[in-house]
Amino acid sequence: MSSTGNDDDLQPIRITIPERYYLLPGAALIVGTTIGLYRGSRTASLRFLAENAHRTPKTVRGWYLYNKTKNYRVLLGGLKGAGADATKLGLTAAGWVIVEEGCTHLGLDDVREVAAGLGTGTLFGAVYGLPWKAIRRTTGLGVLIGGTLRALRWSKEYLREQAAVRAHELELAAADGRAAAAEGVREAVDAVGGRGAP
Repeated sequence: MSSTGNDDDLQPIRITIPERYYLLPGAALIVGTTIGLYRGSRTASLRFLAENAHRTPKTVRGWYLYNKTKNYRVLLGGLKGAGADATKLGLTAAGWVIVEEGCTHLGLDDVREVAAGLGTGTLFGAVYGLPWKAIRRTTGLGVLIGGTLRALRWSKEYLREQAAVRAHELELAAADGRAAAAEGVREAVDAVGGRGAP
């Protein structure tokens, strides 16, 4: 409770978290859970079959208990695999976001995606315990993905710049009263900006 007695002056506390802080790791958790559930349950199923191949049940009750036990072990193996893979992939994605944000704060905004790809490829290899040759491969793949994302960001900025130029042309044409030219420029701005007609 407030000691002043006037609660109307209190403003609510608002925390703004950028979307990329939770979207990328969240998506990685979902993908990791899906992959881990599939791989873990399949591995547990094959392991159960291999361990019990020499003692198949002989009765209906025996088959019931065999399948019941197998299903429980498959479920448990799937959940363990989902937890492990979701954690690994989520940490890797969080590493991407941390490296990218660190580059932004250091003023290296032009190379943030490439640096994040480099760091994430190395982190991925370390988290999954890959040999050095595979770590080099994952690092190279991370740099390739980071470079692709940088090229996409550059393209997006270029298109926005072109849309601003065309919008300025539209304003000039509208000010001069040339309706036909203004309509053509408006269509071009809508096509570049991806917006519908006003």
